[in-house]
Amino acid sequence: MFKKILVANRGEIALRVLWACKELGIRTVAVRSEADRDSLHSSFADENICIGPAPSASSYLNITSILSAAEVSGAEAIHPGYGFLSENARFAEICSDCGVKFIGPTPELIRLMGDKAAAREQVKKLGIPVIPGSDGPVKTHKKARSLASNLGYPVILKAVAGGGGRGMRVVREAAEMENAFSVAASEAKAAFDDGRIYLEKYFDAPRHIEVQILSDSHGTVVQLGERECSIQRKHQKLVEEAPSPAVDDRLREELGERAIAIARAVGYENAGTVEFLLDEDGSFYFMEMNTRIQVEHPVTEFITGMDLIKEQIRIAAGEPMSPFPQPFSPYGHAIECRINAEHPETFTPSPGTISVFHPPGGPGVRVDTAAYASCVVSSYYDSMIAKLITHGRDREEAVQRMRRSLEVFVIEGIETNIPLHQRIVDDAEFQKGNLSTCFLERQLAGLSTKAGKEPGEETAASA
Repeated sequence: MFKKILVANRGEIALRVLWACKELGIRTVAVRSEADRDSLHSSFADENICIGPAPSASSYLNITSILSAAEVSGAEAIHPGYGFLSENARFAEICSDCGVKFIGPTPELIRLMGDKAAAREQVKKLGIPVIPGSDGPVKTHKKARSLASNLGYPVILKAVAGGGGRGMRVVREAAEMENAFSVAASEAKAAFDDGRIYLEKYFDAPRHIEVQILSDSHGTVVQLGERECSIQRKHQKLVEEAPSPAVDDRLREELGERAIAIARAVGYENAGTVEFLLDEDGSFYFMEMNTRIQVEHPVTEFITGMDLIKEQIRIAAGEPMSPFPQPFSPYGHAIECRINAEHPETFTPSPGTISVFHPPGGPGVRVDTAAYASCVVSSYYDSMIAKLITHGRDREEAVQRMRRSLEVFVIEGIETNIPLHQRIVDDAEFQKGNLSTCFLERQLAGLSTKAGKEPGEETAASA
């Protein structure tokens, strides 16, 4: 087992990794930007090293500074968390060249599965359904328009190297294609330094279902059940739960078998997530694979009793993963709400100083956060300041605990989206489990109408 791990991230996920390391008896190194001088992750690590100014490009994305911090601290491994460099194959490669273990899959697998078009082709060879679309990247808007005519509108343009909703545009008619293609390619180039775009058929109201897998170097591959991630805004997940209200035991087993087959086919190792779209008629299609720990991993931890970060570390150290029964049967139900520093109706960011921070507690409640009273929410980083997760014996109890927890979660000094989450959990369709990727769009359209706006003036899109 490693003796010292460097955490190449910030905020709640950095703390989450630190806690796992401490429970495993591993010393920790935090890296921080100048803006995160007073951050909890830098305070609670055994060592902390400043790696640059506030902008991410100069700090948390600065590979040279991070590897230098690993060298001077004597860290044997680096955990990237999610976001930043977590799916950067070049970073994983440089770690290996420098003799530092990257806690995640190999650079080759990050490249293969991170290339969304290549991943589609790999999965098609296994006979697993993929969303109808282009065979690889589409080079011009004219070619995209031709393909869309054959598929039928609407379609969606996606960045080959994409993630987090960037480089994605829904196109509903041919006249929109040229502009949408240009915008998606430009956004993809800016976000991922890769402007390649591929095209898929767009489903208006599917469910977004993902399967968590773990795989070690001893030949063990397991699936830890599915998560429902359908409630999204602009392709960004907002509420997640496990298990999905739409998935029965038969479908759970089938999705799990497909996810395991994909992992075995590519020789995957460590934690990963295989994402599917579930259509209204019950058909499912492979979408992509994320080669990192997910933001929403706590809901899986609640229904399995496993610590996924510890398992990542054990696997990276060459140890076998903890025993886990297959086929998987979930224990209870868990829901996660992402608490963001933003206005709950306009979604404008709300950086500033938190004056009061009072998180909820009680049975079945977990809050993953690095926020505290008097801390500064910086405009340089993602607006998520906490993850509120509740667990119950069944979905109804998990929803009731979420409702109670949102009601007593007090954050003052900045705006948050807690009121939006309260509207979501109070929604009759949500309580019935009737979810789709257009769920929030419907909510916001209703809000806009009440406020005297035209429906659709503020929209939420998802895929």
